[in-house]
Amino acid sequence: MREGNVLYYLFSAVRVLLYPLALVYGAVVWLRNRLYDSGFYSSIEFSVPVISVGNLSVGGTGKTPHIEYLVRLLQYQFRVATMSRGYKRRTQGFLLADAETNALRIGDEPMQYHMKFPGLTVSVAEERMTGIPKLLQQRPGVEVILLDDAFQHRSVKPGVNILITDYAKPFYKDRILPAGTLRENRQAYKRADVIIVSKCPEKIQKAEAAEMIERIKPLPHQKVFFTKIFYETPYNLFTGEKISLAGKHVLLVCGIAKPAPLIAHLEKDAAKVHELTYQDHHYFLKKDLEEIKETYRNWNVADKIVVTTEKDAARLHLHTDRLKEWGVTIAAVPIQVSFLFNGGSEFDKLILGYAERTINENNSMYYGEEQ
Repeated sequence: MREGNVLYYLFSAVRVLLYPLALVYGAVVWLRNRLYDSGFYSSIEFSVPVISVGNLSVGGTGKTPHIEYLVRLLQYQFRVATMSRGYKRRTQGFLLADAETNALRIGDEPMQYHMKFPGLTVSVAEERMTGIPKLLQQRPGVEVILLDDAFQHRSVKPGVNILITDYAKPFYKDRILPAGTLRENRQAYKRADVIIVSKCPEKIQKAEAAEMIERIKPLPHQKVFFTKIFYETPYNLFTGEKISLAGKHVLLVCGIAKPAPLIAHLEKDAAKVHELTYQDHHYFLKKDLEEIKETYRNWNVADKIVVTTEKDAARLHLHTDRLKEWGVTIAAVPIQVSFLFNGGSEFDKLILGYAERTINENNSMYYGEEQ
């Protein structure tokens, strides 16, 4: 029997064994959602525009670059804040990012936003329902709030609920945990206002996109968009100077869920890519830094460079002084998303229209009450 067939049958057997656990987990999640749908549990709707970005599956759908897209779209017209759970942070409760903030205090993704967008209000809170009032109390000028990874946080009812699903593994082909990677039943997609199929190949055909839309089965009010990721020119982690990787030997240091697309991108220009990969959201310890330094120094090639992701850079930032002592160039690779099939203008109009309309309605109510 071929090795591929053996692995397939082993995987199928494991999935069958996990199915009863998936049924139990699915029943618990279903009950929770029914309690919200029936009104037994209440969802709070805030007067300030709230936009949620999340997914049904566990990790790796590209929420972070989509949040950054929204920040870029909104920040020149509105005072924007982000609110994340702060996954793997060493603190609890509500916190605002400030000059003393690091990834241990707020988490790597919020730290990434804080480092990239100096004028952005970045906050973390496990409970968004209580975190939003605290945010508005401490930053009363905030006009739009972006909730990061909040699709399952039903205690807050966002004005626009954005669901992201990975092109390579859309939710309609997945199963609920632990048999698959879904956090809740596929039918939960119906809560979304916008569905984004992310990480699409650049040359995806309209016919394939139409077929995916048919499989998604969007409700009449739901809009479906398709996005791709693209990598920008790397920059020096300490000076910000742009760096070309053409012909260089790249030591890639990354702890992200799905590094394969980044590796494939780097291999287009680099002479060779050597990988040091860690678990997603991994906080680098002293032994990890030693491993990186020794691997770099023992790699007997010319024109070599250490490259990392911006998310990893947010965690490496904790060791800035030590890294600078190495005298080694470390570059971060920025990532962005762009909309396919000319969908960007429609998406932008939807988001900006919602924010403007909500703010104007609230202003009218406020000034009307004053009169």
